Amino acid sequence: MSHVGVPRGTVRKRRSLALLTAGVLTIPVLAGCSSGDEETARGVPQDIAPAARETVADGSTVNWAVDALPATFNAFQADADSATTRITGALLPTLFPMDRTGQPKLNPDYLESAKVIEREPKQVVLYKLNQQAVWSDGREIGAPDFVAQWRALRGKDSAFWTARNAGYERIEKIERGADDLQVRVTFSKPYADWRALFSPLYPKEITGSPDAFNDGARTTLKNTAGPFVLRSVSKSKGTVTLARNPRWWGDRAKLDTLVFRAVAAKDRTQALADGTVDVADIDAATADRITLARRDRGNNGQPLNHGPGSEITPAQALRSWAQAHGSDEDAAEIAQAAREKNRKAVVAYAAEQKALRDFAVRKSLEPAYTQLALNGESGPLADDRVRRAVARALDREELARTVLGPLGLPAKPLGSHLALAGQPGYKDGSGALGEQNTKEAQALLADAGWTRGGAAEPPKDTKAGSEAEKKDGKDGKDAEADAEKKTTDDAEADKDSEEETDKDSTDKADKDSTGKADKDSADNEAAAERKKADQASADRDSEDSAASRDEGLYIVGDDNKPGAPAPATVGSASAGHVLAPARTAAVQGTALLRQAGLLGEDGAVAATDKQPGGAAGAYAPVGTAAPAPAAAKGQLGKDGKTLTLRFVLPSGPGSQSLRSVGDKIAVMLEKIGIGTEITKVPDESYFKDHIASGAYDLALYSWPATAYPATDGRPIYAKPEPATDGSLLVEQNYTRVGTDHIDQLFDKAAAELDEKAARELMKQADARIWAAAGSIPLFQRPQLVAVDKKLANVGAFGFAAPRYQDIGFKNRQAAGSPADRKK
Repeated sequence: MSHVGVPRGTVRKRRSLALLTAGVLTIPVLAGCSSGDEETARGVPQDIAPAARETVADGSTVNWAVDALPATFNAFQADADSATTRITGALLPTLFPMDRTGQPKLNPDYLESAKVIEREPKQVVLYKLNQQAVWSDGREIGAPDFVAQWRALRGKDSAFWTARNAGYERIEKIERGADDLQVRVTFSKPYADWRALFSPLYPKEITGSPDAFNDGARTTLKNTAGPFVLRSVSKSKGTVTLARNPRWWGDRAKLDTLVFRAVAAKDRTQALADGTVDVADIDAATADRITLARRDRGNNGQPLNHGPGSEITPAQALRSWAQAHGSDEDAAEIAQAAREKNRKAVVAYAAEQKALRDFAVRKSLEPAYTQLALNGESGPLADDRVRRAVARALDREELARTVLGPLGLPAKPLGSHLALAGQPGYKDGSGALGEQNTKEAQALLADAGWTRGGAAEPPKDTKAGSEAEKKDGKDGKDAEADAEKKTTDDAEADKDSEEETDKDSTDKADKDSTGKADKDSADNEAAAERKKADQASADRDSEDSAASRDEGLYIVGDDNKPGAPAPATVGSASAGHVLAPARTAAVQGTALLRQAGLLGEDGAVAATDKQPGGAAGAYAPVGTAAPAPAAAKGQLGKDGKTLTLRFVLPSGPGSQSLRSVGDKIAVMLEKIGIGTEITKVPDESYFKDHIASGAYDLALYSWPATAYPATDGRPIYAKPEPATDGSLLVEQNYTRVGTDHIDQLFDKAAAELDEKAARELMKQADARIWAAAGSIPLFQRPQLVAVDKKLANVGAFGFAAPRYQDIGFKNRQAAGSPADRKK
């Protein structure tokens, strides 16, 4: 399946470029705050139907579904995607792939050893290569390949179009060791994540010149060094075909050929039933169909109680038969056509179900996590107290159950930004922020100046807040504020004389510069009004709230008004403030277009998402905010504005579970007086036009796991830095929240060669990230893979990289291609 935010199969995919810096947060006992224990955190095991190589037959072909043909075979270019990672994993050397626990593990197919042999005066790593390791043209893998890749990726030659160079810029020199099988790498400054380098390793013929690097490896790889070689690429068929490598020195590949076939998520059920693919990442709906197919195996030809026609009651069936055989010829003709259509659908569905019996659903947790991102650049969420209130309003366990519970996977919320459960160094650091607590969340909002009656109050001259309120009050000059002020003035004019007297005294108190803390009668009356509003909010019916949120859902599409300005919303950035994400945004844009098991491939609008009323295809103009829900009467406010956050979600046909999580979050925030304007946007614009550009307050997207958090995590949590032109360089920190202290901890960990000490630094950084409340991890993502039940050593790999040479059919079941077997 494709993912928004996560390249599937990524061992170490472009999380790796960025900057950081920011102010230190005052939080309680960071070093010891934790609600979990490293020793007790266990990950979900992989599910790949493991089998010893001797029990796997030689020969045959496996068809493996990918989202699309790779845009490039060069994993270091900006448009490299999950298909690039998947395919190059079978073709090129990975020196330290991740194992099942999420740790980098030396690959003996390429290395005899690799270790730090000197720390002073400079760090030196010595690689001893497997003496049998050769490229497919027969040349030995050696120091020239390492040198060429370093020079291409170190960032000193702009002629190389590279999207990542983390770590390579720290290398001072590379030289031959005692013999051709030894490579000495000297670093200019210590680098703890040196194992992340040279994976994948490309031959010098590709990395040796800008032309070869930029263009030569985009459409083909002539020289490889894996268990397979690239045989052909067919754009017309949508396939990349690999063949067994005759020069491979390791365990011989069990398969003759391995075909990666482009199949959209919406077409995978049909592709499985047709025998077009043997392995495919799937969504929960397809997994349910496979489970039902296997359950129905022994129904002795009885009609299925699910699928087309299963919802027809006996009374409806009798009525349909009567109409089809009635005296009204026109009605009979219509009824007969409907019955025939239904009969064909039932037959086709039954045939698909029969074919799906040959598959099993392998499931685990994907090495990626879904987070709630809070954009702290401007608006209410620029105040860290508001961000913390949002975080503490969330029942993360309930959100995890929403996605993982129905799949039978452990529904435990994730406790770290920098490691997943089961990885070394994982520790629940959420205690730095605090557990879910509605009263504490409400207290934080009150401290930030958001009150029940605040939406009806005129703007005050004084400013409150921490980060949020470093503004000059220009919001009061725009049209929206004028309208709110007019409404407030009209309401005030209708009050009786006593209220007017109280208001006058309040206004006078507001303008008093002495800063006295006494409260006059207007304050007491306002407190009474807030109490009434609290009671009214508590009495609201939950169904009415849900209905009002549904009314606020819009598919944002093309209204034939290019460039039309979006209505102003609370917390929106200034129209003149143009964000300029660094070059990492390009690759992350590709990744964020795909959200495993959550987003559709084509960005089409799901029929269930279209609201009734109006002409088909008529939607709100681009950028239109959803109307405030009816329950907003109990919302908090300040200076005449309600506390409403823009919640952006993708609208793809496969994104229902993501929207379900979003709806639950909206309900949780409503309980503490925060309103949400849910805007659904096409998948293809979700990242580029909203996440990367900062046009959101709340958003859901994912990050992949990494074995190298000091390197790969830094760009994601870096404090944004202003550019010389006034724009903001955010790198991959799309929440725009960061601190100097977090940056310093990342820098120390990256230079710490003692692994235990480096992990402790990462735990401290994670606690600080929790306290900053820009990113709230929710749950590790589910991984569902449909696999021909006769296949071994393939499925839901979890953290681990596939061993392509071990994949095959059990015993003597490999008599031909999948289609041949089914026919």
